[in-house]
Amino acid sequence: MLGVLSKLSDKDVVGEFFELFKTPWEFCRKGKQYDTVICSGDVSTEGVAARLLIVYSAEKTPFDTGYGIQSASTSSCTHALFSGTLIPLYGSALTFPSTPSTLLETPSGDVLAYASSVGPDRYVRVGYDLFAEIRAILGSGQPPLNASSPTLDLHIALLRHLITSSGSPLAEIPPIPAGYPFMVCLTHDMDHALIRRHRFDATMLGFIYRATVASVMRTARGRLPARGLIRNWAAVAKLPLVYLGVAADFWYQFDRYLDLEKGRPSTFFVIPFAGRPGRSLQGKAPGARASRYGVSDIAEKVRFLSAAGSEIGLHGIDAWVDTASGREEAKRIADAGVERPQGVRMHWLYSDENSWRVLENADFVYDSTMGYNETVGFRAGTSQVFKPLGASRLRELPMQIMDTALFYPDYLNLSEEEAWSLLSPILDNTARYGGVLTINWHDRSIAPERLWDGFYSRLLADLTRRGALFCTGSDAVAWFQKRRSVSFEELSSGEIRATVCSGMNESVPDMRLRIYSPCDSHSVSEKKLAPERYQETIFSDRAEFRLAS
Repeated sequence: MLGVLSKLSDKDVVGEFFELFKTPWEFCRKGKQYDTVICSGDVSTEGVAARLLIVYSAEKTPFDTGYGIQSASTSSCTHALFSGTLIPLYGSALTFPSTPSTLLETPSGDVLAYASSVGPDRYVRVGYDLFAEIRAILGSGQPPLNASSPTLDLHIALLRHLITSSGSPLAEIPPIPAGYPFMVCLTHDMDHALIRRHRFDATMLGFIYRATVASVMRTARGRLPARGLIRNWAAVAKLPLVYLGVAADFWYQFDRYLDLEKGRPSTFFVIPFAGRPGRSLQGKAPGARASRYGVSDIAEKVRFLSAAGSEIGLHGIDAWVDTASGREEAKRIADAGVERPQGVRMHWLYSDENSWRVLENADFVYDSTMGYNETVGFRAGTSQVFKPLGASRLRELPMQIMDTALFYPDYLNLSEEEAWSLLSPILDNTARYGGVLTINWHDRSIAPERLWDGFYSRLLADLTRRGALFCTGSDAVAWFQKRRSVSFEELSSGEIRATVCSGMNESVPDMRLRIYSPCDSHSVSEKKLAPERYQETIFSDRAEFRLAS
């Protein structure tokens, strides 16, 4: 059982951090002997009994004074360097004089963390405030500059290393379902379900330009094969017949995702009302935000997808800013003949600091808005489902990959090979740290003029090869809810019992319980991650284990 010392104001973020780093812990009790105590911020460690004390703070602390720790300077360091990996930092940092036991450095070589000992006890001094960093990441998210970094997962990996390499025991329920290396959630934002509803507007004219002139340019640059050019020109030629009702609407074929995904479940986020741009932070949203279709226009297709095993979610307009609107929009989806949506993703990814509470009050189970429009990566610093700070029941399923961010000319404008090179580290990091890789491939992205279906199929094949578990948004959230429900109890025998809360979804995969073998205590001073050694047990409702001191 880890002990934790923190500022009272950090109680919420401490609780959430240890739901993501799922290990037995408690706030420190005086007089109790701990193997490891984690201290963050300017709090007193007086009376703490621990074999290992890890102190995080960007300021001088009473602990520093008591142990004669000298600091070099306080700075706005932007990264910590550990094991060849940069960990972005969002608060101030404290550096220390050079020492042989350096663990973390700044990119310029200053010491950011080091290990030492006093008598039989060991301590690690880290020059930033861990829980302030976690609050910044989960609160506003990472800027696009740091999108490629799973920063929160790196903080967990570093803390795990500090504990196990100091010779202390550790148990953890990793964010990895039994039998799989990670999860994948395939999602589709339904922005333009029917081209026949666009007549002489910007969307139709833009389609014609991109399908003709821009397609020729893409083909000339090697970004579109000749058969793609032919498909696009044929679609433009067919457009008058689509408007006359003689030819099928080539955008109204998004159920082809069922063929592409071959039994892999997915989630479709559907717009409730046509013609409503909604509100923005500045007032009324731009008129271009209004969709030309509403769920009633595609009700038959939505019911078909639902019957085939797909989840139907809400692509919200004003749900993020107004609880009554959220309930109205959810009801509109249900009125199409499907279940009331559990999940929501806001159109154009609109959100603010109050959105999570508003969506929670509108009775949504999860939100999946936290992601980037302009790039791909880990805006939340993790692929784990988490509880937004300030929320109670709502969960956030962060989005890492969006097609338009990769290929749209106004954003990254990548070729397929460039996109693959950018995505490969994201896939690797998800496989390494676990969680849910959430992908958003829009409804019209497999149709003319985009024709991004080939790349999507390639991505699905790679994720299948990696052994991922494909699930809907609701199923992914349900698994994390089950993991969150696990409580740890110290038994009189010295063992620890992990118990799943009753009433949890039994249809989701089981969990893993890892017991890490402590490493040689001298290895904590190495600037690289030692191979993790652990024993693993699969459990679904209860497990008992003993940690060797």
